[in-house]
Amino acid sequence: MVNKALHEENRLSWNQATAAHNSHKRDQAKFLREGGSTLFPEEIELLGDIAGLSLVHLQCNSGQDSLSLAQRGAVVTGVDISDTAIAFARRLSEESGIPATFRRMDLYDWLEETAKKTQRFDIAFCSYGAICWLSDLDTWAKGIAAVLTPGGRFVLVEFHPFAMTFDDHWTHKFPYFQGGQVQTWEEGIGDYVADSGTALAPSGYLEGVKNFKNPYRSHEFHWGIGEVVTALLEAGLTITALREYPYANGCKQFERMRETPGGRMIPPEDVPSLPLMYGIAARKGGESIARR
Repeated sequence: MVNKALHEENRLSWNQATAAHNSHKRDQAKFLREGGSTLFPEEIELLGDIAGLSLVHLQCNSGQDSLSLAQRGAVVTGVDISDTAIAFARRLSEESGIPATFRRMDLYDWLEETAKKTQRFDIAFCSYGAICWLSDLDTWAKGIAAVLTPGGRFVLVEFHPFAMTFDDHWTHKFPYFQGGQVQTWEEGIGDYVADSGTALAPSGYLEGVKNFKNPYRSHEFHWGIGEVVTALLEAGLTITALREYPYANGCKQFERMRETPGGRMIPPEDVPSLPLMYGIAARKGGESIARR
C-alpha cells in the first residue's frame, strides 16, 4: 500500500539534504553547458540510443542526470518529490541552456495523473537510490507500464539490495528478505556527497556545508531483486537485461571503500567481492518508433 505520510516526511528530509549535496558541487551549469555529463557507462549502455525519444526520469533529484540525458538528444521530463531538488533542476536547466521539463510531485501521484492523460513516454528511467523510497512496488511497476508507449522501455540502475544488508563497517547486520518493510532513520538523509568527494561532484568539489545534520528523519523500504523483477513482470513488462556489478558508481556507501578509475567504488582489500549495483532493462509489448 502506498504510504503518503512517510513520503511526506521523506520530502522534508530530502529538501534539507539536497541543499547540502549541491553545496559541494562547483558551477554545475557551466559544467553541463560545456558538454559535461553526470551519467555513468552502465546506464548509457542499458539506455542505448535515446536521440529524439521522449524520456521520463523518475525520482530525478536535482536534474543533473536529467539534463545529461537531454544532452544525448532525449526530450526529458523529470519528476521528484523534493521542492528543493526541482527548484534547483529548473534553475540548472535555465542556466545551462539545456531544455527539460521538471515536475514536483509524489511519484505515485504523477504516475496516476499521467496514466489518465494521453501523454506517453518511449523510456522511463531511474537510478541510484530510487527503489528504497518506494512504499508500494506493485503500484509503481503498473504505473510505469501505464505511461510507456507500446514498445517503450524501462531502465533501472540501482545499488544492490544485498549490499544494504551490511552496516557502514562491513558487518552483516540487516536481513535481506524484508518485503518492503519500512526502516526509519532518525538521523534522516545524510550528506553522501561530502562522504564521496569528487566522484559525485564531476564539475569540481567544494567544501560546502560542514557537518550536515538533517532535522527530519527518513523512511526506507527494502526490496530484493526478485521482488523488483516480479513486480515489473506482473505489470506486463518483459525483462530484456539483468546485470550485476561488483562496484558502485560514485557513492562511498561504506567505510574504507576504494575508488577506482571512473568513480567506481569497490570494497576494501579485506572484504571479498560482492554485488554492489545492478541494472534492469524491460520492454512493454507492442510496436513503437522507439529504438530498442
